[in-house]
Amino acid sequence: MPEEKFCQLRFCRRGNVRLRRATKARFSYLHMKYLFFSWLAVFVGSWVVYVEYSSYTELCRGHECKNSICDKFQKGVIDGSACNSLCEKDTLYLGKCLSAKPSNQVYSGSWGDMEGIIKCQMEEDPHYDLGAELEPRKESASFNRPTKGTSMEKFKEMVFSHLKAKVGDQANLADLVTLVLGVADSNKDGQISLSEAHSAWALLQLNEFLLSIVLQEREHTPRLLGFCGDLYVMEKVPYVPLYGVSLPWMVELWIPASMRRSIDQWAAPSWPRKAKIAIGLFELVEDLFHGTFGSFLMCDISAAGFGYTERHDIKVVDARRILPEAAFQEVMRERRCEEDSDCMYGRDCLTSCDLTKHRCTTEVTQPNLAKVCSTLKDYLLYGAPSDIKDELDKQLYACIALKGASEQMEMEHSLILNNLKTLLWKKISHTKDS
Repeated sequence: MPEEKFCQLRFCRRGNVRLRRATKARFSYLHMKYLFFSWLAVFVGSWVVYVEYSSYTELCRGHECKNSICDKFQKGVIDGSACNSLCEKDTLYLGKCLSAKPSNQVYSGSWGDMEGIIKCQMEEDPHYDLGAELEPRKESASFNRPTKGTSMEKFKEMVFSHLKAKVGDQANLADLVTLVLGVADSNKDGQISLSEAHSAWALLQLNEFLLSIVLQEREHTPRLLGFCGDLYVMEKVPYVPLYGVSLPWMVELWIPASMRRSIDQWAAPSWPRKAKIAIGLFELVEDLFHGTFGSFLMCDISAAGFGYTERHDIKVVDARRILPEAAFQEVMRERRCEEDSDCMYGRDCLTSCDLTKHRCTTEVTQPNLAKVCSTLKDYLLYGAPSDIKDELDKQLYACIALKGASEQMEMEHSLILNNLKTLLWKKISHTKDS
């Protein structure tokens, strides 16, 4: 009996030793696992911080732009209504960086008691180009045109020729020249100095600046508050983008597309307000289609390019891809191609490839209205009143089906545009949102 107890005790001790060893090994394994994942988390976190910092420093170069602009202002090369505030009084302040490309610096900011969006070009020589995106350059515009000794009359001729090349030979082109010269005279003394002319000429190369002048009486673009060289300040639009919620990119990676759409719809204004915003966008299309100073093409119709005010009036917040049809056609005519995809500009302006000449044709396959309807379809149909939903769906699909090269396109375009505006307006005209 004592021997039996002794054996049991010995086996028990051995079992305890094994248990302690197993526990120790398991603890060591868990410890190593914890250390590994901790190291991995630190590594990934450091990498994310590095990538974000690198992206920020590459994208956000506002101090370089300001230094370059102010250096030229102090040397008397450029002048404009925003120069003193930016370079001497420091009342024009660059705030949050909103840049999406290094070559196009965008900042929210303040100018005295006004909030604005400040945009500055980081290219050596701003010019009109429909090709691939330009690589960021180290300097902004050289501001060497017009040259010293250019008379006011000669400068006016330069502006006239430039605008004719961009918008075509319009009957009222002289009126557009007058508008441009009025903006160029930043101190409103009735004269345009050489430094003011340098600034105006650099700005004229930019689609967004030209469109702000063309549409200044239609209120579809934010007001131009001032400029200095090719840096310019636009009125801030309170609600951007047109629809959807801006989320951190890390969150975007993990959200399914269906959930993303649900979040966007949940955050959207009420349906009557969405209808008013849509009517404004349709009116913008109308103004760009055979407008006062020729036709313009919308080559990037994404929600990020538009916003709206407290009163739900539409505003274009990024007009870099809204360009004169005449200039677009001139460049596409010379572009070589092997297939239709070679004839794409931006996200939304596609022409066809003439395989006999291996040149792009000049007519876009879809008009502006069809592209706008495609962008607005889900936005408008979600939450639409049941008594007009089917008709609205029908009208939107007819709109999306519009073709740019159709013989009856202009008539169909006008008919569908009027039908959509009338349908929406009748439904909201009796509400406070109208």
